[in-house]
Amino acid sequence: MRPVRFFSFDVKAIIPFCILLFYARASTLVLCFVVTLFFWILEKKGLTFDAALRGSRLFIFGDFRPALTKFRHRKLKDFGR
Repeated sequence: MRPVRFFSFDVKAIIPFCILLFYARASTLVLCFVVTLFFWILEKKGLTFDAALRGSRLFIFGDFRPALTKFRHRKLKDFGR
């Protein structure tokens, strides 16, 4: 399914501008442009907005998944013997 677009951006990348409507400050405006530019660059490299959020979550928190039991945690496998 194709993502919904708004001025060539994924609609989810416009969420910071909705925050700007309620907290209109210069710092919020700069933050909105930086976040939108960041996700636009990632999209030009072939990464969707959802995949970028999952990747940033993995970068920040690591691969620890507390909702899984101990035996279901993912283990790294080395296939290059």
